[in-house]
Amino acid sequence: MKAGLKKEAKGARVFVISGPSGSGKTTLARRILADKRFKNKLARSVSFTTRPKRSGEVNGKDYFFISAEEFKKNLRQKKILEWTRYLGYYYGTARRAVDDQIGRGKGVVLCLDLKGAARVKKLYPGQAVTIFVMPPSMEELAGRIHKRCSQTQEEEIRKRLSRAKEEIRAFRRYDYSLVNRDLTKAVKQLKGIIIKNFNSVIRRPN
Repeated sequence: MKAGLKKEAKGARVFVISGPSGSGKTTLARRILADKRFKNKLARSVSFTTRPKRSGEVNGKDYFFISAEEFKKNLRQKKILEWTRYLGYYYGTARRAVDDQIGRGKGVVLCLDLKGAARVKKLYPGQAVTIFVMPPSMEELAGRIHKRCSQTQEEEIRKRLSRAKEEIRAFRRYDYSLVNRDLTKAVKQLKGIIIKNFNSVIRRPN
């Protein structure tokens, strides 16, 4: 599948990347944010989560790790832009963090699920571009999930795969879709999408 475009959103400031667990969406986002073409032009919004911190993760860099009570308090105070509950844990985007980056003239890269992508698209009309990352196949996705979740219970892996099938069926709701079969090629496609839509002078990739 080639990257498909419904319409360009010149002046986009929010780039939402979605995809099932194991699709590589987080890796793609990190590669984009590390690219020198986007230095001082794109920023990553750090999300809240109530899940336990994993080995190697840093609070404030990977996520803001908070309690369920604090998360619900932020919800009541309307400090969370969008949120979801996944495998018993809450995940949410801080609205102030996104608005602050936009106010500085930067673009923001978000990795969200289907519900979060739809909400951001609604809250930032004309400024949000949604991109869905597809795995090469369900077999490949299953292998990736088993590899990255070697210490995870089989029941959780089964839930991840079941949810992945539902998410993949919804890819046509997105402005773009791309298949992450080869990481280098997928990164290049994603760069092209951002450059096409972002209202900032960014040198095109080679």
